[in-house]
Amino acid sequence: MRETGAHIEISHAKDQSLTFLVTGKQNEVLEARRKILTHFQTQASKQIAIPKEHHRWILGKKGDRLKELEKTTATKILVPPMNDTSDVITITGTKEGIEKAEHEIRVTSDQQSKKASERINIPKHFHPFIVGPYNKNLNILIEETGAKINVPPPSVMKDEIFIAGEKEGVMAAKNKIEEIYKLMEKKTTTVSVEVPKSQHKYVIGPKGQTIAEILETTGVSVEMPHNDSSTGTITLRGPHDKLGLALSVVYEKANSVRSSDVDAPAWIHKYIIGRKGANIKEITQNLPKVHVEFTDKEDKIKIEGPQNSGLVRIEGNKEDVMSTRLELDQTIFKLENEKEKDVIIEQRHYRNIIGTKGENIKEIRDKFNQVQIYFPGPGDRNDIVKVRGPKEDVDKCARHLEKLVKELNESSYQIEVPIYKQFHKFIIGKGRMLRKLAKKIRKIQDELENIVSEEITIPPKFYNSLIGAKGKLIHSIMEDCGGVAIKFPSADSKSDKVTIRGPKEDVDRAKQQLLDLANERQLASYTAEVRAKSQHHKFLIAQTMIVKLSRLLAKKDAVEEAKAALEATIKDIDNIIESDMQVEPRHHKHFVARRGEVLHKITEDCGGVMISFPRSGVESDRVVLKGPKECIEAAKERINEIIRDLESMVTIECIIPQKHHRTVMGSKGHKVQGITSDFDVQIKFPDRDNQEEYVNYEQVNGDINSEPVRQCDVIRITGKEVNCQKAKQALLDLVPITISVDVPFDLHRSIIGQKGRDVKDLMDRYDVHIVLSPPDIREDIIKITGTASNVECAQEALLERVKDLEADRKDRELRSFALHIEVNPEYHPKIIGKRGAVITKIRTDHDVQINFPKKGDPEDHIITITGYEDNTHRAKEDIMKIVNELNELIKEEISIDSRVHSRLIGSRGRSIRKIMEDYNVDIKFPRSDDNDPNLVVITGLEENVIEAKDHLLNLEEEFLQDVEEQQTREKQHTLNIHFETSAQNTSSRGRDPQNNGFVVQGGPWEQRAPNTASVTEFPSFGRNPAEPQSAPAPIGGAWGARR
Repeated sequence: MRETGAHIEISHAKDQSLTFLVTGKQNEVLEARRKILTHFQTQASKQIAIPKEHHRWILGKKGDRLKELEKTTATKILVPPMNDTSDVITITGTKEGIEKAEHEIRVTSDQQSKKASERINIPKHFHPFIVGPYNKNLNILIEETGAKINVPPPSVMKDEIFIAGEKEGVMAAKNKIEEIYKLMEKKTTTVSVEVPKSQHKYVIGPKGQTIAEILETTGVSVEMPHNDSSTGTITLRGPHDKLGLALSVVYEKANSVRSSDVDAPAWIHKYIIGRKGANIKEITQNLPKVHVEFTDKEDKIKIEGPQNSGLVRIEGNKEDVMSTRLELDQTIFKLENEKEKDVIIEQRHYRNIIGTKGENIKEIRDKFNQVQIYFPGPGDRNDIVKVRGPKEDVDKCARHLEKLVKELNESSYQIEVPIYKQFHKFIIGKGRMLRKLAKKIRKIQDELENIVSEEITIPPKFYNSLIGAKGKLIHSIMEDCGGVAIKFPSADSKSDKVTIRGPKEDVDRAKQQLLDLANERQLASYTAEVRAKSQHHKFLIAQTMIVKLSRLLAKKDAVEEAKAALEATIKDIDNIIESDMQVEPRHHKHFVARRGEVLHKITEDCGGVMISFPRSGVESDRVVLKGPKECIEAAKERINEIIRDLESMVTIECIIPQKHHRTVMGSKGHKVQGITSDFDVQIKFPDRDNQEEYVNYEQVNGDINSEPVRQCDVIRITGKEVNCQKAKQALLDLVPITISVDVPFDLHRSIIGQKGRDVKDLMDRYDVHIVLSPPDIREDIIKITGTASNVECAQEALLERVKDLEADRKDRELRSFALHIEVNPEYHPKIIGKRGAVITKIRTDHDVQINFPKKGDPEDHIITITGYEDNTHRAKEDIMKIVNELNELIKEEISIDSRVHSRLIGSRGRSIRKIMEDYNVDIKFPRSDDNDPNLVVITGLEENVIEAKDHLLNLEEEFLQDVEEQQTREKQHTLNIHFETSAQNTSSRGRDPQNNGFVVQGGPWEQRAPNTASVTEFPSFGRNPAEPQSAPAPIGGAWGARR
């Protein structure tokens, strides 16, 4: 009572039962009831699988819904946390409470299963086509599908469109949006235009109305740059044929309003505005669309308004204003009455019309002084002369020019004669009469090449096929035959004569080709007639044919064959009759269901017989059949057979717990659809909300632990008895089972794979659910749930994977064999080789890992080789072979003066490397921190070491002589400088300190002598690369260091 605040009374009956009376507030009573049942009644536990995405709806806001459910059912419900991948919910309490809680949880899950949400990525620039102008398309889509569609606004740069609602509506909306996107992606193109940033607001319009208007009228989307963008580029996207219209609208809107700034001091603004705005009202009274803005902080006045108002304002004296207005009116009248006309004049007449020095054209212009005449330029191949001016004068001038052209054509008559290009050079001479000249030219041509003209007879019906599409065929014949001229008669002449003109051989060749083509067309145009009744045409050819006579055009053999086939078909069609039969109305639905699928199949199987069932709503059992008699009888037999099958159908029941129904049906019901089509049965699943107990179920003897069967567990199968039994067995085979597979726990991680990839692949491949042991339990068991066949296949694949992992583990154990060998640390660099070349080759050849100890390691003489045992021994042999070779070498220490070490080593070690290569030895010089700076170690074969030693000692002796000479010169130079300085000091004592004269300091004679052994002061210029580079001199040049 203290915990809940409720009042509890307990009574004990004779039958040893306890009765509790709980009073108080409703919440307190429910909580007290739950605790009483928890403590005083036997508790049970049940686990149910609910999809993870539905858990939040079961929990409710801050878990309130779950708490309320626990109170009303007196149970304890455990929902796995969000970071747990398990979808199992555990319910603890009494049996009745568990059943009630399970029912409520499943109802909630089922409700959420009917809802869905989708997020689809559509590029941002296609959103306007989906939304439509003024959101019309989006609103229509929402009304049609019932789904909520959230399209990000233009200011939010996101491609994601969110759709939520019922599953069917969401899918319909998604498909429609993707369809619009794919369509616009194919048909849209883009164009970019530059518009000043200040004019963008006029393109956008108030609340984007102008953009929506452009989209509505042209179907083109206008994409504006972002507000903080400095660019003025506007992108238009839409159908190619609409972009021009949209572009003109954008320019029109952008230029519809113009802004201008007028410089005016702020103190004068009030005088422009006037008292109570009188002055500014007078200025803007005739300009209602103009907006004038005064700013206090700036010495400017901003004016915005339409660019072209059509109003001309004249200010000044009254007389001047009136005269100016009169001139403007005259100019406007002149422009309104002005006309432009084109006159066609051949260019050869221009010179005659213009005349010498333009005298003729000047006379015409003087005659028509209000008219302007424009001739094309010399480079323009144009015969159009433009005449511009008042309407009446333009018409008179045009008539005058046309009269001149007519006279020129009569006085300068010309005729064109086609001559083959190769004969132009043979035609010479000229005459006055062009007609005589043309006749003479033809005569010369005929004499030179024997030009002939022939006529052949070809039926006019073949002209089109001989000419070909756009004359391609006849032009190809003319080109092949030397360019002969082939002339067909006109369509209205009704002549069958075709004229061929050209050289004799070419004419004969063209004539033969034309005759061959005509004969081929003649052979391929044999015609036969087949008589057929008009009502039979739809059975012979397409229903759109309404002619009463069928004609066939082809070769004779093919025509006769087709004619015989058609006559046989017509004979069969004449056998068509109409018959009827009785089919009970209760069976009609089976035949016409699924758009008449059964009827279509009967029609196909029975020679295309037409079957007509009564329309829905008509109470009749008469079925009409039309077609050949044999086909009608076959169709009747087939219909009767189907009716017998329908009457012999039975309905059996299959008991499968409702929790397995989703698995049995499969994704979108594909498993059940397969069983339905395979066994020709109908399967009906029960309503999941029907939790009533199924009374007809017979319990098997001895099955005392089985759960009671509910109505929602009963699946009904309708069809032939044999097929129903097979379908029932197929459904039972789809009921998931769970098996346990023994797999060592240490292999579980390998079976799961990286991020669960391998186990997910197994589950997807075999359509099963695999559960591995939790890390804290460490069981050697893996559970597989699914259909029997899938579970068996998954088990085999899992065992095969275990076998491979165990084999891999054994292989790793064999590869982890380690072999330790002792090698003097001094030999380690030699075994490693330059840049690890030697040791890398040994590792690669024997597939082993070789580890060397680090410096300072107490076991710095041990090298570890890891790999297969045989490979490690072979690698050891290679290493020991190198060690044995190194053991044969001797080491000798010699003392060489450290002053000549740098010269022995040379620039970048070139000199010492050459010595080591020449004598095949290894030479090591002391480090700066060694005790003996003169100690040099030579390692190699005994003879090579002795020769290298002698060579180094000789070089030392030579270099030491140079060093001693250098030191002597430096001492002598220092002494000279000392005496010269003393002498100068002595002489300067007797002089006047005010008359020192010109004194030179820091000259070359005051510096030390240059070091001839220095590479810096005396470069070798490539002659002696072995010369060492000494330290640079401390001076900065011949005149000393820079001050």
